[in-house]
Amino acid sequence: MVISGVFSEARARTLLAQACLSVGLPDPTGARLLSLGENAVFDLGFPALVAKVGRDGGLRGRAARELAVARWLDSAGIPVPRPADGPIGRQLEGVVAAAGHPVTFWHRLTPATRPADPADLGRLLRALHLLAAPALPEPLPRRELLAPVERWLAAAGDHLDPADAAYLLARRAELADAIAELVPVLPAGVIHGDALPRNVHVGASGPILLDLETFAEDLREHDLVPLALSHDRYGVPKEQYRAFTLAYGWDVRDWAGCAALRAARETASAAWVAQQLPGSPAARTEFRRRVDSLRAGDGTVRWYAF
Repeated sequence: MVISGVFSEARARTLLAQACLSVGLPDPTGARLLSLGENAVFDLGFPALVAKVGRDGGLRGRAARELAVARWLDSAGIPVPRPADGPIGRQLEGVVAAAGHPVTFWHRLTPATRPADPADLGRLLRALHLLAAPALPEPLPRRELLAPVERWLAAAGDHLDPADAAYLLARRAELADAIAELVPVLPAGVIHGDALPRNVHVGASGPILLDLETFAEDLREHDLVPLALSHDRYGVPKEQYRAFTLAYGWDVRDWAGCAALRAARETASAAWVAQQLPGSPAARTEFRRRVDSLRAGDGTVRWYAF
């Protein structure tokens, strides 16, 4: 069966139902949507599992890699979500296909005891960056931060002004060349790839690193720029950013290459919102804000998480 159309909550629920049926899980009609982005993430309620439904079939390899990375990090002592395997049933260990979309199942985390803060993230990144490269079935990729830009823009369809698409694609090409010339301060190695406090969960046992799908082997500075950008664009207070740099042990803003990686992440962040344009007036407002501020070269315009 092929399910076509915009990747909405309704479509994701249809895919989730198909995946659950194929592995013998109960009907997920009552599943609670936790987030909708590259994946639709659902809490199944019973059993105590979370499902991640990929936006398109091209994410299957990344979903499989996320499962392998989670098992490696768990064995290395880094607290992460656990894939739903073992007593749950071996049929859930890998990626489940639903009309070509990848679906993965995870043990549900314990309830949060408090919101995660930048210092939690800094400590987790410091521990992660001390690890050597893992022995995985396939090597970790480079962190191609700008690679999905074209796909995200294409997902907007007719809702995207061609002039905005051309601007972001030209900016992507220019920044890709700049990134290739960067000289890092930190030794290259394993990185999270989307290191933000929203990707940390603080449960009864402490902070846990979430969303492992962008794991890569690349410049470690990639993991430090998002918080610097969050301080500049998203309102993270100065004292919280300072706590992050103290927990990690270094401020990436002292590095000459920070501006290029920051600009690349801004470009990717604007394009990421574009894929939401068909179904969300709020996305259209935020996309306009981001693109207009980039065109104006104004790094002080406040952006809002979407």
